[in-house]
Amino acid sequence: MDFSIPQETQDLLARIKDFVSRELYPIEEIDQGISFRNLIPKLHKKRDQARALGFWQPQVPREYGGMGLGFLDHAMVSEELGRSPYGHYVCGAQAPDAGNIEILIEYGSEHQRSRWLQPLLAGESRSCFSMTEPDKPGSNPVWMDTTAVRDGDDYIINGHKWFTTSVDGAAFAVVMAVTDPDTQPHKRASLIIVPTDTPGFDHVRNIPCMGHVGDDWLSHGEIKYENVRVSIKNRLGEEGAGFAIAQSRLGAGRIHHCMRWIGIAERSLDLMCRRATTREIAPGEALASRQTIQNWIAESRAAIDAARLMVLNAAWKIDNFGTKAARIDISTIKFVAARAMLDTVDQAIQVHGALGISDDTVLQSFYRHERAARIYDGPDEVHKRVVARQILKDYGYQVS
Repeated sequence: MDFSIPQETQDLLARIKDFVSRELYPIEEIDQGISFRNLIPKLHKKRDQARALGFWQPQVPREYGGMGLGFLDHAMVSEELGRSPYGHYVCGAQAPDAGNIEILIEYGSEHQRSRWLQPLLAGESRSCFSMTEPDKPGSNPVWMDTTAVRDGDDYIINGHKWFTTSVDGAAFAVVMAVTDPDTQPHKRASLIIVPTDTPGFDHVRNIPCMGHVGDDWLSHGEIKYENVRVSIKNRLGEEGAGFAIAQSRLGAGRIHHCMRWIGIAERSLDLMCRRATTREIAPGEALASRQTIQNWIAESRAAIDAARLMVLNAAWKIDNFGTKAARIDISTIKFVAARAMLDTVDQAIQVHGALGISDDTVLQSFYRHERAARIYDGPDEVHKRVVARQILKDYGYQVS
């Protein structure tokens, strides 16, 4: 088994790592009383630098202006970008736009690509993905109340969504709504593009999360759709294909998330080690002299390395055999990588003591924003059930 990384990829990763540490670490100010919107001018200057260095949209095919990386290379790049909360944004690889770009390229009509895809590719607009509902479990994406009823050449959309990431300031939402409630569950919903300035589209609020309301891209919104009328030309793909398209988006997206989490874990481990070796607890005695701290460092190193190998293996499978062949791997890495990241962040905070929970380090931002990793894109428990069900199937046992 060959674990070597091509020299070209190694050089790219080294350049991106240098860019992130040199250009982005110094502006990590979001949780020190500065709103994301106020940071946009500074971040967009960094975007210009990223473009000039050839780091723009690693996930996008070359013919659409991106770097055209395969899953494996993109996964490794995503780790380096994940070391900073702004890495993916500055390089145009941020969720939810990255996923919406993918489905617009694959399923969008010429009209949809011209009107909505091109501004996303250029970094001139943002989008959001509107699926989760407050009154239905997000772990069951085939069960929702939002409806899109045909009226001539239009859809009339009514429903209530929340935790729609980045709706604040987005130009459009990709909405998952039931178009045929009487067919089989996996074919009831469709994906429909809704410009956010459409009458009846009500961005109710940004949802405060652990005391942080958020704004612009760095936010989660609540939306009400009240008799929102859009053309059937705004539908992505065939009617009833919403679940299948969303799954193709989310499956690939989990690779990106997992490697971003590993980048966060690596940054947190680095901060942990720096603090442990420089913080004296008595004259001539550093925190690193304590066995508990040494155990945390060793356990974090092992957990991060194991998670990375699992994610890269899943990415390799997708590159070589397709997403379906990697279905179980994608579920496994989701809960393994999230746990490795969160454990490492927590231990790094502990090593920093009171400093770790203050706004003087990036650790508190990781802790607050990334606890949701075990919930979104399918909670850990659902993914564990998927994995266990497949294992038990091999033993002749069918999980209902």
